[in-house]
Amino acid sequence: MRIARFTLGEDPAFGVVEQEGDDLVVAQIGGDPIYQQITYTGQRYPLDDVRLLAPVIPRSKVIGIGRNYAEHAKEMGNDLPTEPLMFLVPNTAVSGPGDPVPMLATSSNIHYEGELAVVIGKMVRNVEPELALATVFGYTCANDVTARDHQKSDGQWSRAKGFDGSKPLGPWIETTLDPSDLRVQTRLDGRTVQDGSTRDLIFDVATLISYVSQSFTLLPGDVILTGTPAGVGPVQEGQRVEVEVEGIGTLSNPFVRAR
Repeated sequence: MRIARFTLGEDPAFGVVEQEGDDLVVAQIGGDPIYQQITYTGQRYPLDDVRLLAPVIPRSKVIGIGRNYAEHAKEMGNDLPTEPLMFLVPNTAVSGPGDPVPMLATSSNIHYEGELAVVIGKMVRNVEPELALATVFGYTCANDVTARDHQKSDGQWSRAKGFDGSKPLGPWIETTLDPSDLRVQTRLDGRTVQDGSTRDLIFDVATLISYVSQSFTLLPGDVILTGTPAGVGPVQEGQRVEVEVEGIGTLSNPFVRAR
């Protein structure tokens, strides 16, 4: 099931994206499906007539995982991690599909990083890996946009990865998906720059959820970014980045210089 958050120009609403003939429609539902049982309102809209928003705005936190693909760690000149490398991102960094990504004014080296994102559906603490996937609400695409110069200069990643609008999510949440072997691609102005698979994750999704939950209580709506494949690189003002994850869809965002 594909859960979208959308607007028709008024208050945001949630809906289920469904196939109707050759077209996609959004069947509106009442309330937030992470917290409430799905009930249909009877309203249906062509997908092209709505504006998609970030499918979730975490009430608590976004947890990023660094260097979780061996080839990406190598391209950045880093050793492979012996345990997941976590960083926290404020929810003000989250933006949605189609939203312009404001390139941090103090940075001259903004990079794209396409990846799979996990949306938590249940409060969980100290979960074992074999039970971890049962806590997942669904999966979406993410672009872990990074100010690479600040990442190198600051010694920690809060500013480099947490600035406003730097974490586009979307286009929706896929609730029925096996995350063990999904193709993850990133395109820069239509040119493929990243092409990997979640089978190459150093720490798989279940391991990540378990590990994160040992330090942070995970709450419904929290998001875990699982890491990016090799091929990261700079993006310039006016360019567009697309992140496509197999079984989910494509997240597309233009980049603009923040004023």
